[in-house]
Amino acid sequence: MNLLVLCPHFAPDVAPTGEVMTSIAHALADRGHRMHIVTSLPWYRLHDVEPEWAGRPWRTESTEWGWITRLHPFPTDKSNIPARAAGFLGFTGGCAIAAAASRSSADAAMVMSPPLPLGLSGWISASMRRIPWVFNIQDVFPDVAVELGAISDPRVIAAASWLERFLYRRADAVTVLSEDLRDNLAAKLAGHRPERVRVIPNFVDTERIRPADRLTSYRSEFGLGDRTVVMYAGNVGMSQSLDLVVDAARRFAGRDDVCFVVNGGGSSLDEVRRSAAGLDNLHFVEMQPRERLAEVLATGDIHVIPLRAGLARSSVPSKLYSILAAGRPVVASVDAGTEVARTVETAGAGTAVPPEDPAAFCGALEEMLDDPARRGAMGRSGREFVQGWASPAAVAESYERLFEELRARRALSSSRAA
Repeated sequence: MNLLVLCPHFAPDVAPTGEVMTSIAHALADRGHRMHIVTSLPWYRLHDVEPEWAGRPWRTESTEWGWITRLHPFPTDKSNIPARAAGFLGFTGGCAIAAAASRSSADAAMVMSPPLPLGLSGWISASMRRIPWVFNIQDVFPDVAVELGAISDPRVIAAASWLERFLYRRADAVTVLSEDLRDNLAAKLAGHRPERVRVIPNFVDTERIRPADRLTSYRSEFGLGDRTVVMYAGNVGMSQSLDLVVDAARRFAGRDDVCFVVNGGGSSLDEVRRSAAGLDNLHFVEMQPRERLAEVLATGDIHVIPLRAGLARSSVPSKLYSILAAGRPVVASVDAGTEVARTVETAGAGTAVPPEDPAAFCGALEEMLDDPARRGAMGRSGREFVQGWASPAAVAESYERLFEELRARRALSSSRAA
């Protein structure tokens, strides 16, 4: 098949969703499919276009399996919601133009969200070509933004909710990462073929990410020594309650054998730095190149996933599976009964505690800090669990079957109409 793929990030960009889409695309290419990827210029690490990619708002490159068109992403401060919305719309418009201008034929299309407006580009492009399209949902918008308080104007929420439902109803299929998200979207599609919502989980490349020696060059580079490292690696934004990490660093400041690391960047980084002023046991490290991901994960003796209350019902952080693949235990501060909590508990890979509860969070950390043998057992259990998880090839095959099903259904509808 020839596939048109619209996504906000793609390698060499280091965004987690970019890692996901890059692996899916390469796995589809391995299965003989050709693609035209429409995406952004790399910008996630610096929240600005990478210097080596700057200077041109539009670039197209050929690959062994098709084409990649990269557009300026109009990056803005994430806390400036109106500017961010305008940036999303600008990028959406560029994607629609690039997809319409593509000379490549396409049998089906796939669009990744967020940003939600990118679905408009997918719908327009698929409608023009009369092909089925799949809406891949990583985070449910506007639910996440409402939970965070990022948008509170009832008119804005109503408009975003209308657009959300408009796009779900026009997609031939909507894919989500977990049963939680499936139930969320199916309820919104009640009476409008809720069965179109399918669960195709994200995955982890267990060959690229595997257990490694904890005494990494990263430790030497950033002065961590042989101390037990409690690591948060990822975006530092409004979704993450990193105040828990700051509180924990303050609580364990008297322990010379423990230190904390926040590896990443984002809109809330300056605020977290200010709150951590004076804490010598909390280190801030900028986001590292994707080639160092396995090393970053190996450095952490304990990894933390702190999501704000309510968000685990609308979002599944892909970093969870990478941590498990690296054979490291997890303390997850998330809503009970959600995908993250269930996975951690089912895998025996750590502890899930209620969100935004400093006492529970610190208590779970203390238990792990004082029991290295238990940490090791959790890491091994998580690794074993995730090895049975979906591989990039398995996920690509699931999408391939879905595209074929949708094409066959559309062909049948066309024959009946004739």
